[in-house]
Amino acid sequence: MAIEKNNVVSMFYELKDANTNEVLESNLYAQPISFILGKGQILDSLEEEIAKLDCPSNTEILIKKDKALGEYDANAIQILPKEQFAGIDLKIGMELFGEGENGENVRVSVKDIKEDSVTIDYNHPYAGRDLLFSLNLVDVRPASEDEILTGIIAGSHSCGCGNNHEHKHHHEHKGGGCCGGHGGCGCH
Repeated sequence: MAIEKNNVVSMFYELKDANTNEVLESNLYAQPISFILGKGQILDSLEEEIAKLDCPSNTEILIKKDKALGEYDANAIQILPKEQFAGIDLKIGMELFGEGENGENVRVSVKDIKEDSVTIDYNHPYAGRDLLFSLNLVDVRPASEDEILTGIIAGSHSCGCGNNHEHKHHHEHKGGGCCGGHGGCGCH
């Protein structure tokens, strides 16, 4: 039986680059993550495939880069004055969240650090990659009214904005978000 919109899905997953087999994310040795189907908390293309599954279920889903996070855009690199990052212990490869020109959340990674400038990359770390998800769906249930309203799942590790949308300046984030997430809100 297919999983319906506004159902809470709980699962274990491992995300790999489909071409290199590099593990990008995994919660196999942690708690299952939960999200509400239809809320855009994970990749849309992954959500579409999960909606076709039964629970419990073990499966692999391949999402090609054009349906995942698109091609890598070499024009999405920017060099900024280092003083814009005052108070942040910058390291090459770290990810930062901040506010874009139009007030939207943006996620950037630090590509290079010079004496007076920092090179940042606005591409999602998984842009240009075909993504292979190994999924173990362990639970599906209807979301409560509060969960549907807030997008936050009661009592579990959830893929949702929660308080992350409150970020108004640069913050470090370890890892890539869950389920190939993008933007400044965890798992989008």
